[in-house]
Amino acid sequence: MDQKERRTIVIGHKNPDTDSICSAIGYASLKRAVTGGRYVPGRAGSISRETKFVLDYFGVEEPELIRDVRTQVKDIEIRKTAGVNRNISLKKAWNLMQEAGAVTLPVLKDNGTLEGLITVGDITKSYMNVYDSSIMSKANTQYSNIVETLEGLIIIGSEENYFNQGKVLIAAANPDMMEYYIQPHDLVILGNRYESQLCAIEMEADCIIVCEGAAVSMTIRKLAQEKGCTVMTTPYDAFTAARLINQSMPISYFMKTENLITFERDDYIEDIREVMASKRYRDFPVLDKEGKYCGMISRRNLLGARGKQVILVDHNEKTQAVDGVESAEILEIIDHHKLGTIETISPVFFRNQPLGCTGTIVYQMYREAGIRPEREIAGLLCSAIISDTLLFRSPTCTEVDKRAALELAEIAGIQVEKYAGEMFAAASDLKGKTEDEIFYQDFKRFTAGKKTFGVGQISSVNADELEELKGRLIPYARKEREEKGMDMMFFMLTNILTESTDLICEGQGSEQMVASALHGTADEKYSAVVHLPGVVSRKKQLIPSIMLAVQN
Repeated sequence: MDQKERRTIVIGHKNPDTDSICSAIGYASLKRAVTGGRYVPGRAGSISRETKFVLDYFGVEEPELIRDVRTQVKDIEIRKTAGVNRNISLKKAWNLMQEAGAVTLPVLKDNGTLEGLITVGDITKSYMNVYDSSIMSKANTQYSNIVETLEGLIIIGSEENYFNQGKVLIAAANPDMMEYYIQPHDLVILGNRYESQLCAIEMEADCIIVCEGAAVSMTIRKLAQEKGCTVMTTPYDAFTAARLINQSMPISYFMKTENLITFERDDYIEDIREVMASKRYRDFPVLDKEGKYCGMISRRNLLGARGKQVILVDHNEKTQAVDGVESAEILEIIDHHKLGTIETISPVFFRNQPLGCTGTIVYQMYREAGIRPEREIAGLLCSAIISDTLLFRSPTCTEVDKRAALELAEIAGIQVEKYAGEMFAAASDLKGKTEDEIFYQDFKRFTAGKKTFGVGQISSVNADELEELKGRLIPYARKEREEKGMDMMFFMLTNILTESTDLICEGQGSEQMVASALHGTADEKYSAVVHLPGVVSRKKQLIPSIMLAVQN
């Protein structure tokens, strides 16, 4: 597959925030514009209300939800072996296999769903194991198949009719003897002897095949018409015709229809490898979600399987990355966080800058490429900066971030202060949301030495709402820490207006550790909460302090 045809997923971290989603969309758009390749934005989790507001405001669709980037069947080469109809002859099936270099043909229904499989082995068995002279009729063989196989010509009758009763025999004896072994509905292969042809028709044969291209007299034609006997001629001699005629049987009589081993396009390679190894079949059909046939794969296809191509934005830690990232082919990482634990198979383009938002970096790359972002993209990147910097209040915010946001706002046609107020209000509207939805809408997991901890955050302009959340989230955080097996669990309730955070702390010694490291004060009402004035940034203020405290 050409590099431009391969799909590359641009994706942020799990529990994605507005920066993660908007930067993925913006960077995918830039890569398409620069390279012309197939770059598509993805998301590794559900979007928040803030992000939904942003996407709706600028009329942009949610990126595709991608839970796992392990290699799937659809990522490998699927051979487009054409499907066939159940009525085609064994000979035609064999010829198609030779032309396609295939050993298996899929048999499809009219609607494209898989009905069965016919293999070279099935065709071989039809020759080696068949001694039944009635098998042609048992197989319900259409005369058109016989005409095609014997390169014949119908003189009397219709190719659309079927030979479905009687046996096949060669009229080698004289007419007197023929009367004893020809029975009604038989198919008789014979030569140009008028008497033999006449006898076969009078004995009520359903079909006579005249060999070596011999002429058929008008008398025989007329009698055959009256008796309902099909008459065809073939250029082959009787021996060759008798040897070939079984090849006209439909594949439906020999194909396998039960207990078929099939795979879906979305199946993961590691899940199907064992199944393929345990079966003796060489080829396996691939179906889509509706059960429609897509193509064939074999064990050999798995050898050249390449991982999905991904570009990671707004993170570089494995614990935050989409599942299966270890088997993916990471092409680039665009981020503004501390260096984490992502390992790559080969060197990658890695851009990491100490800025307040990944969206700022993406905008810089637009400018470096000499491309002006479209209004919608500019609006998304501006929203990302507003969200990550809490409208320039966060200590992570730099002059570069602020300047980028203002330039993007002008392109997007929005007033920053007014728009930010609407965006934060949308994010603060938590009515009807469960504790689980609130806790994990912006949650990240970290590792410091042998300790693991998680930090969630929600920012709001509504102090009363944040206070009400404390009572709901303290017991939830305790339960989640125990169930997830983490050493500590934190949740930031950040007040944008007062530029402060009430931090829920769960885990032995976590409250005292944070209070000491960040000079916080105990909450008057809740023992598990530490008040942190001036702390609004998880990345720049909270995480470094916790990391240092844990290591000490």
